[in-house]
Amino acid sequence: MSGSSAGASGRVYGVAVRAMVVLTLVVGVGYTLLVTGVGQLLLPAQARGSAVTRPGGTVVGSALVGQSFTGADGRPLPQYFQSRPSAAGTGYDATASSGSNWGPENPDLVAAVTARKAQVAAFDGVSPSQVPPDAVTASGSGLDPDISPAYAAIQVDRVATARHLPADEVRAMVAAHTQGRLWGFLGEPTVNVVELNLALDRLAG
Repeated sequence: MSGSSAGASGRVYGVAVRAMVVLTLVVGVGYTLLVTGVGQLLLPAQARGSAVTRPGGTVVGSALVGQSFTGADGRPLPQYFQSRPSAAGTGYDATASSGSNWGPENPDLVAAVTARKAQVAAFDGVSPSQVPPDAVTASGSGLDPDISPAYAAIQVDRVATARHLPADEVRAMVAAHTQGRLWGFLGEPTVNVVELNLALDRLAG
């Protein structure tokens, strides 16, 4: 290879390396910092993961990810509204987001739904016919933070009794934490369980 050819190749490689470094800094670092900064400025709560906190600033979860409200023995705590079942890991594991992938005729799903319906009915003191579907079926992600107003409604008396609160007061809190349909016509109304339970804790203390 002639000296001129080697020199030309060296210049090409040099240009390529410099371009890679510049683009890495601009696209990989600069753009990331810009988007993060804009997000923190315009949508700070969403940029921080929609965290929900107790008084004093302790983060106790995210409004976007459901969680279980159970005791050390795994049993549901009566003073809290309960989330829908979760098939993500051992339950609401954000690193294992998934559904069960069972079809509606799968015998294991049918058995699980039947057992859950009996458990929910007994826990909330209602008839099995009053238990809505989201109380006994997991969401596709396994991380759904919301339940239907119908599921929240059958839990009101149980939560009110456990917290020594008037049922009407608890019912009003459910209404305050109920989100309507997106743009008025998409989807169904929902109740965010994490935010509702946190509001109840704040009321108590």
